[in-house]
Formats: sequence, C-alpha cells, structure tokens
Amino acid sequence: MGKTTKEYKMLKGLKKENLRDNMTNTELILNMLAEASTKDISQALSPETFEESKKVAQQGGNVAKVARQELEARTGKKVVTALNAKTTLQLKKGNNG
Repeated sequence: MGKTTKEYKMLKGLKKENLRDNMTNTELILNMLAEASTKDISQALSPETFEESKKVAQQGGNVAKVARQELEARTGKKVVTALNAKTTLQLKKGNNG
C-alpha cells in the first residue's frame, strides 16, 4: 500500500504547502497516471456504490504503483523522495554559487 497524503507531506517536511507543488516531475506523472487510470477504469466498470468506487480507485492506484516499482527496479533509485521545492531551490543555488 502507498503513503497517505499526510505521510507524503511529513516525508517532504511540508506543513501548509501544497503537496503537488513539491513533487518531482516523476512523482507528478505517476500521480497523474493513477488519476487517469482510475477515471478510465471507472468509465469501463461504472461503479454504483462507494465500495465499488473505492475498489476502482485502488485499481487505478495500482497501475501507477506497478509503473513506479518497475522504474525503481530499472534505475535502482526511489521515485518518492523527501525532495521538496525549498530543498530543490537550495540545491540549485548551491550548484550555481
């Protein structure tokens, strides 16, 4: 199972900041894949109850999870990191200055 929004915010050291604003491009792409997959699965299955919708959401999330695991296996690096906008800016300044 993946992390909750609260767990991701804690990992990235965020309080009130927007989580999406602090995701890497790969994190954003995988998040979008989960959302698009969930929408497509929902359209195909037409869930009628909350429980059915919950299962569809889990299936959509699983599509992105499989993609993330495959990428991590091929690169040897974790996709989800503590990197956030503030630390990214600090790293860029450190490399330029």
